[in-house]
Amino acid sequence: MKSFLITLSIVLAIPASSVLAFDHQHTQWDSLLKSHVFWGEDSSASWVRYSDFKKDRAALKTYLSDLSAVARSEFDGWSKPQQLAFLINAYNAFTVELILTEYPDLDSIKDLGSFFSSPWKKEFFTLLGEKRHLDWVEHGMIREPGVYNEPRIHFVVNCASIGCPALRPEALTADRMEDQLADSTARFMRDDSRNRYVPDDNTLAVSKIFDWYGEDFKRGWGGYDSLDEFFAAHAGRLADSETGRQRIKAGDVEIDFLDYDWSLNDAARMPSQ
Repeated sequence: MKSFLITLSIVLAIPASSVLAFDHQHTQWDSLLKSHVFWGEDSSASWVRYSDFKKDRAALKTYLSDLSAVARSEFDGWSKPQQLAFLINAYNAFTVELILTEYPDLDSIKDLGSFFSSPWKKEFFTLLGEKRHLDWVEHGMIREPGVYNEPRIHFVVNCASIGCPALRPEALTADRMEDQLADSTARFMRDDSRNRYVPDDNTLAVSKIFDWYGEDFKRGWGGYDSLDEFFAAHAGRLADSETGRQRIKAGDVEIDFLDYDWSLNDAARMPSQ
């Protein structure tokens, strides 16, 4: 009995975080995404079955609770890729949860805000020990200069809108981060509904994301010192002709930022192919 009590006291003295280590494969979230998100016809955009997510909301809430249970001290002890995967998955998962609070009675995430309040400023969840909003995750953590310095996050952080880069039908993980970022970037840049060279007027029509977050591509993040350098690296995806590709590489094009489509990326409202 005495040895049992000693063993029990040792077990109870071990911090919960040591007993139940955080799942860096994000298995719960990965399973939900694989079940309820799918690539569109050309595999550049994805669609979300929010109605099915709503049926699986208990499972989603379990994952969100696991995210909320992570202490700042535990997070700070992780590698940078583990931290970044955590933050991106958290942003995307809490965005889905935000949509589900009113689904199906909304056409856009912007319907969850008003002229005086932003849906991205709603403090509706806890992360790293405090009440947070989505803007804090993206701008206060993911985009914080000098921390991750990764412009390609803009192609995996999803705002539940058609204009957004795709929500991947899998969780981001530290061990696959580089391949996932490269793949999402390639898919987004080849999507001519969001980014395309227009030969008639020698214009590069690109997503409004590059207007809003262009500075992230000018800070040396990812090895780019300008948007022109980034576009040049993806000229083969932006233009069909060799002439167009050479003009993009030379920076000899006008830049036009396209209107952003804030419509919900809901599979139930997916246009017929």
